[in-house]
Amino acid sequence: MAKKDYTELAKDIVAHVGGKENIVGLKHCVTRLRFNLKDESKADDNYLKQRDGVVTVIKAGGQYQVVIGNHVPDVYEDVQKVAGIAGGGSLDIDEGDAPKGNLFDRFVDLISGIFQPFLGPLAAAGIVKGVVAILAATLGWSSQTNALYAILEAAGDGFFQFLPILIAFTSARKFRMNEFTAAAIATAMVYPTLPTTVGVLTKAHLANVMGIPFQLPSSGSYLSTVMPVILAIWMASHIEKFMKKITPDVVKVFVVPFVTILITVPVTFLLVGPIANFASDLLSSGFTSLMNFSPVLYGLLLGALWQVLVMFGLHWALVPLAILQFTQNHWTDILMGAALPNFTQTGVLLAIMLKTKEQKVKSVAMPAFISSIFGVTEPAIYGVTLPMKTPFYISCAVSGLIGAVLSLFKIKMYAFGAMGIFQFPAWVSPTEGLKPMWIGVALMIAAIVISFAVQMMVPVPYLYGGPQAEVAAEEVKEVAPLKEINQEIIASPLSGEVVPLNQVPDEVFASGAMGKGIAINPSEGAVYAPTNATVTLVFATKHAIGLQTENGAELLIHVGMDTVSLEGNGFNALVKVGDQVVAGQKLLEFDMDTIKAAGLPVITPIIVTNTGVYEDILVSQEEKIAQGDYLLTTVKV
Repeated sequence: MAKKDYTELAKDIVAHVGGKENIVGLKHCVTRLRFNLKDESKADDNYLKQRDGVVTVIKAGGQYQVVIGNHVPDVYEDVQKVAGIAGGGSLDIDEGDAPKGNLFDRFVDLISGIFQPFLGPLAAAGIVKGVVAILAATLGWSSQTNALYAILEAAGDGFFQFLPILIAFTSARKFRMNEFTAAAIATAMVYPTLPTTVGVLTKAHLANVMGIPFQLPSSGSYLSTVMPVILAIWMASHIEKFMKKITPDVVKVFVVPFVTILITVPVTFLLVGPIANFASDLLSSGFTSLMNFSPVLYGLLLGALWQVLVMFGLHWALVPLAILQFTQNHWTDILMGAALPNFTQTGVLLAIMLKTKEQKVKSVAMPAFISSIFGVTEPAIYGVTLPMKTPFYISCAVSGLIGAVLSLFKIKMYAFGAMGIFQFPAWVSPTEGLKPMWIGVALMIAAIVISFAVQMMVPVPYLYGGPQAEVAAEEVKEVAPLKEINQEIIASPLSGEVVPLNQVPDEVFASGAMGKGIAINPSEGAVYAPTNATVTLVFATKHAIGLQTENGAELLIHVGMDTVSLEGNGFNALVKVGDQVVAGQKLLEFDMDTIKAAGLPVITPIIVTNTGVYEDILVSQEEKIAQGDYLLTTVKV
């Protein structure tokens, strides 16, 4: 069965939620589209409720929810296209359409968008790696001699080793495909016994599929790689999209991921792998020839390009050469041009932290700064310097200069493994003693100082809107000043026994997922307005009413549990959406006997659905309550 075209419905929905410029974000659950709107008053509730293809509209939890039904995933995709919304369900900053700009700008947007969601843990793992390096350098610990060292080594390295799985999740959001299908593809790429299996098959001359070689990258596995998994998920997103169009709805839930994984994983190993290996071998040959021709030029290019090579995973092309050289000579100089680029990131980050006016940039840059000192630059590159572009260019340029000087001094490395500030003991020469190490320390300082000085002389770009966003917010405030309310007292809409929210027999309400509040086991079948308010929701089956108070609290009064199944039987709504009601006005009548006869609880949660805007929600401590008595207080500092 071909996928039904919901383009016209999608256009209608986007138009009547206030247009794409009014949409901040969009997600979907099993039955509904969940919009985050800049201004919910621009949405036409009545039109959408009456529109064919829409079941109803709900405003809850700070979301504008358009209930669609079982076909919501297909409608969601078409709404994304119409509104120009990114695959993760949120709009790019200050953008309402697809990414704009030249190819490099789009690449930067893609890479930074993939890495930004996990920058915090990435930086934290980098700092843990630094701690591990300190323990090894100062106390001589190793995973063979100390259990705590082994544990911390796993804590630091694990994140980087299995980075492809995390990248698969965020890439799936960018490429608009199922995140768990993407994760399944990535787990195949880092399957633990695969390197051994490929080795055995290669020795037996069986490592091919229909004549196509089955081989891994030069590093021996896809652990810690970046670009192969991004390419794999990009390819998988197109396969998944095609399968969704041709697969019947009744089997779509498992057939689509089955075919997507079945095709993507072999193609990744048989095509992406060989292509990556070919690129690495080509790069390796090029760098070797260049080093033989001019070591200084080699150091200049390697230093300048190293961070770019790391982004594409092509740096692994030179690692085997360095290992081979080390086993033959007990030293290596192939990677010396790339020994200090992390410190150029340290320098530009320090300048950025001093100059930026964006608090969010400072909060991201600080852990990235610490990680860079220990040789881990991914948080700095993906979180700050690459999205800003200019700092990244400065870092690469200074790295090239430092790499050329290193090659000029013919510095060699006499040990492998350490990074950042802990690599220098490996530079101590059996013949020259400490001289190479002190040259390295001096060049480290030079890398930090030069990159810092250059960045201090040029403007620091804004990442999150900068002062312009604050000015815009102030302009909005001047146009529509908001009344500042510190507390709002809400009366009880029912009479009955008070029940703590966590005792409500429904996980969504009990967990507080819908917001904080309280519940009442009613003694009579009537709901009254707890305060002056506007009716924002009357559910189609009349079992739930939404209100917005004069002071901004959004309330949901949900009569009974699973009472939607009664389809309105036993309920009589006395108001409609848009009505202005006063405290004590009867809103709803319900027949408790009808609810109980259906075997359903009558317990009624009263939820503050916009809990997030309040410092706290205080609730009554009474065991019994009468309609109009004190129920709860919203507190805003």
